[in-house]
Amino acid sequence: MDEKRIKMPHNLVMEDRRTLSITGVSDVDSFDESTIIVFTDLGELTVRGEDLHIKNLNIEAGEVSLDGSISSLTYADNAAKQTGFFSRVFR
Repeated sequence: MDEKRIKMPHNLVMEDRRTLSITGVSDVDSFDESTIIVFTDLGELTVRGEDLHIKNLNIEAGEVSLDGSISSLTYADNAAKQTGFFSRVFR
């Protein structure tokens, strides 16, 4: 990561596993009704569930809001992902 870049505060607020607000988002990698992947300063965040929809997206402010039936939130460190076992095997 570029150390000169200002890091945004990263927060998650989930209500009843139906709505999720995320701050500190730098980009949205991909999304569909079962998976939404966003990039944060703390790593890649994968949200899994059913009927997921992005309600609000403001990359300039680093905010994403979504709704649906949320089943899991998973972080993947960018550095660990690049040097993992499978990435070395499948080069």
